[in-house]
Amino acid sequence: MQIYRRALAHREVDILMTNDNLKGMKVAILVDNGFEQVELTEPRKALDEAGAETKIVSPQIDRVRGWKSSDWGDELPVDVPLDGARPEDFDALLLPGGVMNPDSLRINPKAVTFVKTFFDVGKPVAAICHGPWTVLEAGHAKGRRVTSWPSLKTDLRNAGAEWVDQEVVVDGKLITSRKPDDIPAFNGAMIEVFSSVHLPKTHTA
Repeated sequence: MQIYRRALAHREVDILMTNDNLKGMKVAILVDNGFEQVELTEPRKALDEAGAETKIVSPQIDRVRGWKSSDWGDELPVDVPLDGARPEDFDALLLPGGVMNPDSLRINPKAVTFVKTFFDVGKPVAAICHGPWTVLEAGHAKGRRVTSWPSLKTDLRNAGAEWVDQEVVVDGKLITSRKPDDIPAFNGAMIEVFSSVHLPKTHTA
């Protein structure tokens, strides 16, 4: 059992995660080369430990390469190439950051459509660091309360979002955070929101 802490309404909330909170939930992790590695591996670990089934979706065919702070990182296997990925096969979406990764995704029409569909059908989306760039490109930043890496602040505000400087922000089924230091709070909020959406399914016959 793990405990993640996050700030909510200026107080600390403990989120208790058992090993099966997300059992049976399928989560797509959409990335291209240059994703910030820790922003994929740590949230993915939290999701996996909560029982979710995570799949890396990418425009790359076999492997996609991460970025570690100031240099190239590890290559990870692509589970589902973007060309064959269907949003209806997943229950939630994770968008890691890194500068190159979302900058590439937001000019890829298939990636933008993939992200847009999750919002259109009301599925939860978690985006960290530069990840909200793709949310913006998908047309779902307007009217949202969000956070991100500070350099995205003007872009998000120009798109009609309310940008705030907090470690994690939850607006309905959208979870956003600013940077790798926020990952524990991001993971806690993500698991909480994903669990609340997934809960009814676990009680169906």
